[in-house]
Amino acid sequence: MAEIIKVVNNRQLKQFIDFPHELYKDDPNYVPELFLGQKALMSKNKSPFFEHSKADYFLALDNGKIVGRIAAIRNNNHNKHANENVGFFGFFDCIDNKQISSQLFDTTVEWCKNEGLDAMLGPANFSTNETVGMLVDAFDSPPVVMMTYNKPHYNKLVEDYGFTKALDLVAYQLQVDEVPQRLLDAAVKIEERLNKNGFVIRKPEMKNFDAEVKKIHEVYNSAWEKNWGFVPMTDNEFFHLAKDLKSIVNPDFLYLAEKDGKPVGFSLTIPDINKILINVKRGRLFPTGLFKLLLNKNKVDSVRVLTMGTVENYRKRGIDVCFYAKTVAEAKKLGIKTGEASWILENNLMMNRVLQNINGKIYKTYRVYKIKI
Repeated sequence: MAEIIKVVNNRQLKQFIDFPHELYKDDPNYVPELFLGQKALMSKNKSPFFEHSKADYFLALDNGKIVGRIAAIRNNNHNKHANENVGFFGFFDCIDNKQISSQLFDTTVEWCKNEGLDAMLGPANFSTNETVGMLVDAFDSPPVVMMTYNKPHYNKLVEDYGFTKALDLVAYQLQVDEVPQRLLDAAVKIEERLNKNGFVIRKPEMKNFDAEVKKIHEVYNSAWEKNWGFVPMTDNEFFHLAKDLKSIVNPDFLYLAEKDGKPVGFSLTIPDINKILINVKRGRLFPTGLFKLLLNKNKVDSVRVLTMGTVENYRKRGIDVCFYAKTVAEAKKLGIKTGEASWILENNLMMNRVLQNINGKIYKTYRVYKIKI
């Protein structure tokens, strides 16, 4: 039996954040999360998440040694938007020990029951707006930026406890040179037609960063509102994320679609800086990690299509095709070889079809689990 303790101070929070570094120290595919980013995300005094919701963190100790961690989460905005009464577990990491993982899950289940919740989903850190899902295949390669990674035994621990599949999220791999030329040719004609009908697809004006972020936020909360698991982001949450991403975003990979000046869609692709972070020890940027990041950022030859969407009334007009074509053209110009489009809901037929039409291949699957409590 392990001892389960609640994180109540900064020292324990640091231990909570650092535990995966010990667990994965011999795993060549592990990419450490940046310590400062994780601390800002989890801080109950600083993270915008805690302006509307709550979470507690727990550590499992065996003879004083940390052997597991988990968060119990109540996302009020999720429950309000989805009209549900569920909790989440997140930040789950554990040695391959069924008894210890069961103790951790017991702790989150009890926490959720005390909150009056009737089911639990996960993993989510803290929602689908952050990292979500448990890798269920393709454990032989590192995750791309802002995607999860876990040991193969995690799925068995979760399923042995009684969790079942809620939904799968898939990641597509794209080879830039394999995108059909017909797509690129068609996009030119589609954009000409869109322009004649009052649409403009443009890059952002970074000098007006806040105003552009406000437009993108408007699209984000509208375009995905009917997707499974979606949670609208508050102004503070979205601007917090935007400021974090600003340091790595290449504005040439960000596109905003407007109809008569009104934002109706956007696409964001970011460099896979995990290729750099995999060598940043324990997620600490100082003293040498920041130098590595800044020095090598422009040398990364792969990207992640992080998000792409169009407001419902403006879909099926080819805006998404134009987004992909522009992204591919920019990738070729910069010498980008590969990309990942992730994550995509397995039941999002339209987006899956678009990616298959440009020769995208599903190569990783992530699962969100559920359990009644």
